[in-house]
Amino acid sequence: MRLHLKNPLAILADHAAGGLVIEHGRIVELLASGQSPSKPVDQTFDASRHVVLPGLINTHHHFYQTLTRAHPSAINKELFPWLKALYPIWARLDPETFRLSVRLALVELLLSGCTTAADHHYLFPAGLDEAIDIEVDEARKLGIRMTVTRGSMNLSEKDGGLPPDSVVQDEDTILADSERLLNRYHDKSEGAFIRVALAPCSPFSVTKRLMSESAALVEKFDARLHTHLAETKDEDAYCAEVYKCRPIELLEEVGWLTPRTWLAHGVHFTADDCTKLGKHGVGICHCPTSNAVLASGFCKTRELERAGAPVGLGVDGSASNDSSNMMEAVRHALMVNRLHYESAEAVTHLDALRWATEGSARCLGREDIGKIAIGKQADLALFTLDEPRFSGGHDPLATLVLCGAHRADRVMVQGQWRVIDAMPVGLDLAELLAAHGAAARKFA
Repeated sequence: MRLHLKNPLAILADHAAGGLVIEHGRIVELLASGQSPSKPVDQTFDASRHVVLPGLINTHHHFYQTLTRAHPSAINKELFPWLKALYPIWARLDPETFRLSVRLALVELLLSGCTTAADHHYLFPAGLDEAIDIEVDEARKLGIRMTVTRGSMNLSEKDGGLPPDSVVQDEDTILADSERLLNRYHDKSEGAFIRVALAPCSPFSVTKRLMSESAALVEKFDARLHTHLAETKDEDAYCAEVYKCRPIELLEEVGWLTPRTWLAHGVHFTADDCTKLGKHGVGICHCPTSNAVLASGFCKTRELERAGAPVGLGVDGSASNDSSNMMEAVRHALMVNRLHYESAEAVTHLDALRWATEGSARCLGREDIGKIAIGKQADLALFTLDEPRFSGGHDPLATLVLCGAHRADRVMVQGQWRVIDAMPVGLDLAELLAAHGAAARKFA
């Protein structure tokens, strides 16, 4: 089917005021104002009420945390005490509650205009060995793209790490399952819906050997690497005490300074670190909301980009955000960076939108998404400006960000509508909320 999205109110693309044409799930034409499609179309969608964005791309999340938002045990704590408070609670995850947490997170992301998500799952209590398989199944049912990152922890409290013994696995189990998942699900083709990355959790929860072996596996399968790095001062102190080096030096030692790698947070990088990361093409997922909630600090987004490092955007976990909303993350990125750089001109709404689209696509190693252009996948987020908060807005794109858009009216993935009239297609939202709420009460 050839579909014409006609005459959008605004669109984040050059020379496309007349809209675009989609065929076989890809964008095949961009139309200037007043221009008609070059060939007949099967269907026309009047987009005159809609601001059209590329589908937003979330490059860091922890879906299971939707079950423990604003938890009394963890609120008003910084990262290390926050983790110690929540690890024993998260250890109670089982396949049923985990599946609901994943479904809720994916639906929440879709409703915010997100069409591709990377989830970093690293908790494997007894009975949850197939957590990544559950994520793949849920993503396929909802029609959203995912980079599922097979996370891991193999240093527990008895080894000097933070997590309890009940949620970690040994190196051999982790590596065997990582290879299984890469063989089963990793799709390198253009337009792929599922890709797999390997993601040892953090310097304070994994061994150097696990990081090195994971790097070797992704080379073999042409996949990617992900971890938390330089998130807090406590992490810097841990690396200095245990490894006698800084986090970026540890990364280099285990073979992770490569364009295959993208990192979450990157708050406590020095100028030299930024230069080194840019030189090697390492991506950074900026998590502004989580960094604010946990008082971790500011990511050096401008320095990293100037050095050549891709910068993307992530919502992070729903217990440190406490939301799974990419449009909120765009707004928070704008505000936090203006505070950090003490300049209204240093970061614009277009910068924040670029991080959530093109920058995130680069972090995930994808050239087929993240931009409205001929040949790209037809992943789109359409927003209306018919709420009181938008009344009086003059620049539609700036209005979306500055006035706090948070829910898309329509969302398309590979040419298929996955959200219509601000509701997920083919899913009973009230039923999901009831089931998820009941599951969350088990973690009180």
